Amino acid sequence: MYQYDSYDQAMVDARVEEFRDQARRRLEGKLTEDQFKPLRLMNGLYLQLHAYMLRVAIPYGTLNPRQMEALATIAEKYDRGYGHFTTRQNIQYNWIKLEDAADILADLSKVEMHAIQTSGNCIRNISADHFAGAAADEVVDPRPYAELMRQWSSFHPEFTYLPRKFKIAVIGSETDRAAMRLHDIGIRIVKRDEETGAQFFAGGGMGRTPMIAPMIRDFVPLDQLITYAEACLRVYNRYGRRDNKYKARIKILVHELGAAEYTRQVEEEFAHMLTVGVEPPREELARIAEHFALPAFVDGPKTLDRSDPDFALWVDRNTHRHKHDAYVSAVISLKPAGGIPGDATADQMRLMARLAKQYSFDELRVMHTQNVLLPHVRIADLHSVWSALDEAGLGSPNMDTIEDIIACPGLDYCSLANARSIPLAQRISERFAASGRTAELGELKLKISGCINACGHHHAGHIGILGVDKKGVENFQLSLGGSEAEDVSLAKITGPGFDEDGVVAAVEKVTDVYLASRTEGERFLDTYRRIGMEPFKEALYG
Repeated sequence: MYQYDSYDQAMVDARVEEFRDQARRRLEGKLTEDQFKPLRLMNGLYLQLHAYMLRVAIPYGTLNPRQMEALATIAEKYDRGYGHFTTRQNIQYNWIKLEDAADILADLSKVEMHAIQTSGNCIRNISADHFAGAAADEVVDPRPYAELMRQWSSFHPEFTYLPRKFKIAVIGSETDRAAMRLHDIGIRIVKRDEETGAQFFAGGGMGRTPMIAPMIRDFVPLDQLITYAEACLRVYNRYGRRDNKYKARIKILVHELGAAEYTRQVEEEFAHMLTVGVEPPREELARIAEHFALPAFVDGPKTLDRSDPDFALWVDRNTHRHKHDAYVSAVISLKPAGGIPGDATADQMRLMARLAKQYSFDELRVMHTQNVLLPHVRIADLHSVWSALDEAGLGSPNMDTIEDIIACPGLDYCSLANARSIPLAQRISERFAASGRTAELGELKLKISGCINACGHHHAGHIGILGVDKKGVENFQLSLGGSEAEDVSLAKITGPGFDEDGVVAAVEKVTDVYLASRTEGERFLDTYRRIGMEPFKEALYG
């Protein structure tokens, strides 16, 4: 993984001291909240319902045991003993005191971490496939390109005050495990006649007006990657709406201009940018790539003892094929039945750090599904890993099942939310765990958002739930048919919403229709696409 050089460290340390002075002036009353707000947001500090929330960047989801241990210590020292892993591969702390914020940032800087650009109208944390560098199906590890983009976008003077926040995802396989086309810019690293380059998509996003990003260029040579990205941002920065925050995202610009016209303007800007010479030299990409060299894999057993049915089930559901046949990638579930999706205690973080140190070449990944991954685990070590996870409450065998729910913090924490996401996720996971139907349902992705901002990705759920305020009462809209994968689609609302009890029952009815209607080998999403919405609406509303 990438390590800071002296420039990186100096930049982060300087920002810590700058923010320390800003926070001091706010506490002393020398800055008003309106003056302080844009300053704290550029350092990842939000003011939520009950306290400040700090969002820490984990670039493309990759971190080492020392960093995970530091996150655990911060949880204990400054929060309430836990952290919340997010769909952008970050971690959030929900109970921060302003007087502690600069000290937290200083502690983060000691382990090459920060909270810079995790909020504000700027380029946010660059996300990537959580299996990057390990997946058997990838063309190339996309993380060196994500790191190059992180360095380019950090403190970029032209893109610090964009019309709205901006999110970029980079993947390296045909399989999309990062919701790439639901980003402002999505990049797939591809090979064309043995030349490696980038396929660009622009104008995706969720929120109030969900849109799928169209492809705007099939191939950009690697030595023009940053230049093309800069051209995309320049057109957006020039024409993006600043008079209406609901129409400020690039998806609105691409939609209103049309993909062809947006592409034409990007190509025109790109041709100009090529004459300016903004692209970093190939040597810089090569330098970065050295930090992502494959670990020293060793040969070993390719099979394992499946006599323990609990272990065998976990292996089947929570491991992923690795590029080396003596290894797998192992998913650590942060979704125990009845638990809060994405939450991990300090002790659990330390355990994950220890397992990464012992079994996964000092590497962990935060997944966009709000779980954590050990990317390189020997098949011979799997039982030891599972035993330790199971004992710590981290061994739930539920990856990509209805119990593997994505949920935002909702009205329990967020000042923007209209409804609570967490209790609903807990109830649904408990209901299906108790019923024993999870295995029968197979792959079924359920996502819950507490407001229209869609931090829980409900638009991309096979089943999506959106919490709304209906005359002062929490109400939940049910949607079906979304996907964030390579078969990307947006979910459609079934009809009138439900109260909390009603939406739990509605989810169960929807799964009943699926089980009664599916054909051999069909996932829920396949069945929905084949039979359409009507059978589900009939079951829900009569």
